[in-house]
Amino acid sequence: MKITAFELKAMQRMQPGALTLNGFLGSDTRPLNEIIDDDAKVLARLHYSQEDVAARMEYFFRISWETFLGDELVDGKYEVQTDVFRGKLPCPYGHVGLYRKAITSVTNSTNGISVIWTPLNIHMIRDHGFFEGKGSAFRLEPDILVRAIFE
Repeated sequence: MKITAFELKAMQRMQPGALTLNGFLGSDTRPLNEIIDDDAKVLARLHYSQEDVAARMEYFFRISWETFLGDELVDGKYEVQTDVFRGKLPCPYGHVGLYRKAITSVTNSTNGISVIWTPLNIHMIRDHGFFEGKGSAFRLEPDILVRAIFE
């Protein structure tokens, strides 16, 4: 599938140094639409939508954001913590709005899987189906993420 002008512009904003020091694509050389399609296939195989995943991530983020107490045990098995930093980031797709710099970490005590994400990750998954490129510092492998937050 041919890359669109919109995707090309977004990929330019995702390069290291454009919006963030390390960018959003990591070492991934696939076109943006292929990255998104491949991750969508994984989600479909697992019977989850990008909206399901983003809503669950938002659930953990909101609980930990409101506690201000460090780790929070959620639903009896998820250890959740959000660390907040100064500043905000724009969406590389050009959406209006800024996203707080924060990192949420979740550890599923049942299966031992830990994942981290930012508020921008939640937005990019929900609105764009984008889990970042392979090798990116905040890449979320859909199958691992699903196991971490749903099992």
